[in-house]
Amino acid sequence: MVHLLSVNVGLPRDVEWQGRLVNTAIWKMPVKGPCMVRRLNIDGDGQADRAGHGGEHRAVYVYQTDSYRYWQEQLGRHDFVHGQFGENFTLDGLPDAEVCIGDRYRIGEAIFEVSQPRVTCYRLGIRMGLPEMPALLVSHRRPGFYLRVLKEGKVQAGDEVEQVESAEERMTVADINDLLYKPGHPREQLERALRIPALSPGWRRSFQSLLAQSKENGSSPGNAGLTGAESIAPAWDGLRSFKVSRMTSESESVTSLELEPADGKRLPDFLPGQFIVLGFQPRKAPLLLRSYSLSGSSNDRSYRVSIKRQDHGVAGAYVKDELRIGETVQASAPRGSFTLAEGATPLVFLSAGIGATPLLAMLHALAIDRSGREIWWLHGARNKREHPFADEVTGLLQLLPNAQRLVCYSAPDPADKTGIDYDRRSRLDLAAVQSLRLPLDGDFYLCGPPSFMDDLAAGIEKLGVERSRIHTETFGSGRSITPGIAASSGRQPHQPAGPPGAGAVISFARSGVRVAWNPKFDNLLELAEACDVPVRWSCRTGVCHTCETGLISGAVRYRPDPIDAPAAGNFLPCCSQPDGELVIDL
Repeated sequence: MVHLLSVNVGLPRDVEWQGRLVNTAIWKMPVKGPCMVRRLNIDGDGQADRAGHGGEHRAVYVYQTDSYRYWQEQLGRHDFVHGQFGENFTLDGLPDAEVCIGDRYRIGEAIFEVSQPRVTCYRLGIRMGLPEMPALLVSHRRPGFYLRVLKEGKVQAGDEVEQVESAEERMTVADINDLLYKPGHPREQLERALRIPALSPGWRRSFQSLLAQSKENGSSPGNAGLTGAESIAPAWDGLRSFKVSRMTSESESVTSLELEPADGKRLPDFLPGQFIVLGFQPRKAPLLLRSYSLSGSSNDRSYRVSIKRQDHGVAGAYVKDELRIGETVQASAPRGSFTLAEGATPLVFLSAGIGATPLLAMLHALAIDRSGREIWWLHGARNKREHPFADEVTGLLQLLPNAQRLVCYSAPDPADKTGIDYDRRSRLDLAAVQSLRLPLDGDFYLCGPPSFMDDLAAGIEKLGVERSRIHTETFGSGRSITPGIAASSGRQPHQPAGPPGAGAVISFARSGVRVAWNPKFDNLLELAEACDVPVRWSCRTGVCHTCETGLISGAVRYRPDPIDAPAAGNFLPCCSQPDGELVIDL
């Protein structure tokens, strides 16, 4: 008979880690006497990161004494106490290799259902004093598991654990964990996992993404189940020489460049919505690297990008003031997963200012096909002088039989004509969107300033649009994901503090920072953090792929090796060091 040895709870608190404060509830302490277990939590317990822990499908975390003994032997340690792994229930049985997702148990007055393996993160490494611990739990097949509460009630140490129902589809916690995190992801196993009704929604979405990736690309590298997006391998590595064949003024501040390959070879197709990284070489100045969406139609002769001159923007000023037709620039292959979904669903494009560029490429593709899909073009600008591509968009929409538009000017000039140049004097905001009868079952594509996308994405979701159908693209650096750590002060990316490094040059393309590598950093993630380059991470040990980033040029070496390989053209900053000069999509 299996027994509940200890009930452990703990509330979030701040702990110091690498010079920062981390808010975490990884420290759990045993409770004496009965404890009430509720649908969302245990009385007296809490979670600092609700994105990864807690809630209906992760109400109670379980770890087992056989894993305690295993880690004591593996790590040569004998200082473990109940709650050591952040678990709520410490059991003397139910190993991960035997318990199945969907198994049900009665403990005390409560009834539970196994819902998913643990989603491990860096805070376990803090608790254990061993940064690689999150990766070890996955690679050694001992993650522990979460319980959903089917019947609330009191439990206490010493209660028997009685199995009351067995899952029909017998897939163990260890097997499900391997299926997501380890290489392979066989289709038949993914389909089998998706037949388990008890599997939590997050893991279900991950397996659906992996299944779609498998059907589309076979055994291509990358893990769409972890990144949330299917990655498309870039057509070439590094940067390639292009000549500027044409320059067009689209508005007072926007210039389009037509770029033709210097070697005269045909270009591969790109997917509408993708971007390239351009390298400009100003006179007597370091190489400038910036990311720009492709704004024209896909063809084998040239790429078009459209660049806005921003206040204090070095690259935009160079294009406007110095770059000339016939000069050479460097360009990466097209990349990115912000691409037009195939199918017959309605499409709603929402953009502000220069954010129109990736959506314009999508509109070109639809116009070429004379698509019969329901299409809405919604755009916001200040006035006609600052409204690029106005005539071009009008011409494209005329080729689409089911297209409608709404153009909002926030500060129209006296000469701007309502109904011709623009449709409404306002910002393109949620109120403007709500005034239209948009198809809520369609795919929504948003691009523009971060506040524009945040506000509209949240508002559109509240209107009833599924989150999976709201697609956003960010110009410049993406938003940081740093679980448990307060948001940074918003400093602009900069050189790291202290003496400069003497190693290979690392270029952060979106942030516009070039830094010499310094071996005092354990990995490229730490270097980015030292430069205040916005980063995303969770495990910091090559497991979760939250940090997966485009590697535009160069190569890295891993230490430790990631559990599963990133997609072609990508890398994991959290466990890698440079192997020569790099250009990174951060």
